[in-house]
Amino acid sequence: MSDLAAVSGPSAPVTVLLVEDDEVIRKTVGMALERYGYAVTSAGDGLTGLELFRDGRHDLLLLDVMLPGLDGIGLCRRVRESSLVPILMMSARGDSLDVVSGLEAGADDYVAKPVDTAVLVARIRSLLRRATFSAVAEEAPKPGAGLIFGDLTIDTDGLEVFRDGEQVALAPTELRLLLEFAANPGIVLDRQTLLRNVWDYGWDGDSRVVDLCVQRLRKKIGAERIETVRGFGYKLRR
Repeated sequence: MSDLAAVSGPSAPVTVLLVEDDEVIRKTVGMALERYGYAVTSAGDGLTGLELFRDGRHDLLLLDVMLPGLDGIGLCRRVRESSLVPILMMSARGDSLDVVSGLEAGADDYVAKPVDTAVLVARIRSLLRRATFSAVAEEAPKPGAGLIFGDLTIDTDGLEVFRDGEQVALAPTELRLLLEFAANPGIVLDRQTLLRNVWDYGWDGDSRVVDLCVQRLRKKIGAERIETVRGFGYKLRR
């Protein structure tokens, strides 16, 4: 059973929008995901992918970086204008600037091509766990109190975040990251700890996903709220 199916029931399979211009890769990845029980909708270019995203409901987007018409980074930005749906990028060059650009545009994670099916499915499951965690909590009663850090209030039961009384919209990964910091106020958390606790990675995870997610989080809750401790990691200021 898929991650979200455990919440919404077996009649609602997890839907993945796959946008990849290489037909062979698109079909290979699509069939692999379907074998794991995912419902896959696919497109061969960014503009078609954007239309499919707007016309339907998808639980996760899997985007290639290099796409004709509208590239994956541009598509990611357009999606982020209206949605916090989990986004996983695929890059042919795992150490390239494309990865950084995709993460800065709002992607939650990336996988390098050629895609290893086991790694891809593990990353998808991790993203869906974070999204499911947020979705289930949104249905719970919202208490009136929370953790307070300066102008920032975190409702840890209702999973809502407020800054100066205004609600802050956080993507599931950003929320999990903030909750990890809030559970350890004033304590320096290194990147590998954050990869393990937030991204469900082992020791071989790419620390760039942490740095760029912290960067996005700072823009939303205030740059001064999360302090960089050079050579060690990050901490949430009390």
